Amino acid sequence: MTSTGNILVVDDDLLNRLVLSTNLQEQGYDVAMAENGRQALEMLGSQPFDVVLLDLVMPELDGFQVLEQMKHDSAQREIPVIVISALDEMESILRCIEMGATDYLPKPFDAALLRARLNASLANKRLRDIELEYLEQVNRVMQAAAAVESGTFECDSLNPVAARGDALGQLARVFQNMARQVYAREQSLRQQVQELQIEIDEVKKARQVAEITETEYFRDLCARAQRLRQRNGK
Repeated sequence: MTSTGNILVVDDDLLNRLVLSTNLQEQGYDVAMAENGRQALEMLGSQPFDVVLLDLVMPELDGFQVLEQMKHDSAQREIPVIVISALDEMESILRCIEMGATDYLPKPFDAALLRARLNASLANKRLRDIELEYLEQVNRVMQAAAAVESGTFECDSLNPVAARGDALGQLARVFQNMARQVYAREQSLRQQVQELQIEIDEVKKARQVAEITETEYFRDLCARAQRLRQRNGK
C-alpha cells in the first residue's frame, strides 16, 4: 500500500499511542510514536513529518510547550498539528488554536472524523509546500539576476527552476538563454580587445623602432658599421 502521509503520534499513554497508530496504519499512513514532548521534538528535528497528533497532558514537556517550540522553529512551523486530548475545556481549545494548532479533537477520538481532519490537514500542507517551493524558486531567479549584475552568474544554478513546465520555468529558460548570449558576447568582445591590444603593441614597437632608426645617431652608427665591413673585406 502506498503511504498517504507520515504521521507522528505524541501521547504519554501507551494504549492511546497503539490505538491511534493501528488505526492510522490501517488507513495507509506511515506512523511514528513519541511518549513525551521532549522525544517528539527530537524526532521532529531528525526526520520529516506531514502531520503531528499531539496530546496535551504529558511529562517533561506538555503539548502546549511542544506546540510553542514547533511554531518558533522555521523548519517545523508549517507542519499541521491536530491536538487530541481529554481536556475539553474551551479555554484549552482556544489556547491551542491561538498557538497555531490546525485542529482539536477530544478523546476518545472518532475514527471517521480524525480521517477527515487528517485529509484536510495533509491537503493544506501539500498546497503550502508547493507555495513555499514556488517562492523559493522565484527567489532563485532574483538571485540569478543579482549574480548577472555582479558577474558571478552560473547558468546551471537555474536548472531546477528551468525544469518547471509553468510560466516561472519559461522565465528561467529565457533568462538562461539571455545570460548565455550575454556571456558569449562578452567572450567575443574580450577576444577582440585582446587582438586589438596585440595590434596596438605591435604598432608601438614598430613606432619605437622607427623612432630609433630615424635618428642621426643611428644613421651614423650604420655608416660606421658599413665602413668597418668594407675595410675588413679588403
